[in-house]
Amino acid sequence: MSTLYVDHQGADLRAVNGAVVIAVPGERPRSIPLSLLQRVVLHGEATLTTSLLGRLAEAGIGVLTLSGRQSWRTACLLGRPHRDVRIRLAQYQLALDPVARASWAALWIRGKLRAQQHLLRHADPPPAAAIAIKKALETLELTGARLSQRPDLATLRGLEGAAAAAYFAAYSRLFPPALGFDNRNRRPPRDPVNAALSLAYTLLHFEAVRAAQAAGLDPLLGSLHDPAYGRESLACDLIEPLRPRVDGWIWRLFHDRTLRAEHFQFDKGACLLHKAGRRHFYEAWENAGRLWQLPLRGYARLLVRHLRQMPLPLPPMPSDWDEFALAPEPTPLPPEDA
Repeated sequence: MSTLYVDHQGADLRAVNGAVVIAVPGERPRSIPLSLLQRVVLHGEATLTTSLLGRLAEAGIGVLTLSGRQSWRTACLLGRPHRDVRIRLAQYQLALDPVARASWAALWIRGKLRAQQHLLRHADPPPAAAIAIKKALETLELTGARLSQRPDLATLRGLEGAAAAAYFAAYSRLFPPALGFDNRNRRPPRDPVNAALSLAYTLLHFEAVRAAQAAGLDPLLGSLHDPAYGRESLACDLIEPLRPRVDGWIWRLFHDRTLRAEHFQFDKGACLLHKAGRRHFYEAWENAGRLWQLPLRGYARLLVRHLRQMPLPLPPMPSDWDEFALAPEPTPLPPEDA
């Protein structure tokens, strides 16, 4: 076991003798050793003691809390940060170089395009989807060729957006029309497929944030995604090549009827995955976790390897430093009421 999923309203979690004890009203308490955990996912209202939070952080166990209805991320706790600050200094330097940023952005997009092509070529589409898939593959192929021309960041984002539109036009045709999935929508998702995709992307993003911090990187500072208040832009970069893998996994859940329309409910235009559906989803996610956890760590290590090879020029010392350092102590200001 590596992930503890808690999906009970009113659950109480405490640290007792190197284990986390979960108490749910009406049920016997359960105990799970902290040594078995890598992450904790809390869905809905739960109570955690401060001692447990400290133990989780000390052990490097991440905590993700999701809102009870929409499954939106409400909080994220990470373990101790990496100790080598030089990695982040090089990352900040790279972020100021538009050419270097464009090179890394193209790398993430190229990986995404290849994964999208793989999914569309190896899925089991209905005959009616053949034309849409052919058009999407042509667009993805053309976009990949454009990347070799080393476009700037603005052009890269435009290419990626056009490719994503073509891809989702074909991807949506893989699902039965009864599911009502014809495009990507979120906040709130309006059909079962988008509800499942949103939850999967949220969990994947959490893994990317953890992978970035564990490698010594700043999750907020990416290349393809510009810095934005409160957004882990590097995590957004890291998951781009893996989104099509998650898309394929979601398609398989519905294809194999692990998830079905009856696992979802609608409320004021939002499609919500109810508790029984979440149980199936989390079980499948835990089994498939290595499909994206290992690549995310590999992507983070690849970036760190590049950053360690970058020189770190120190800014010149101010010309008046000696004069400033040898200046006498300033005269204290008089009290305001003097």
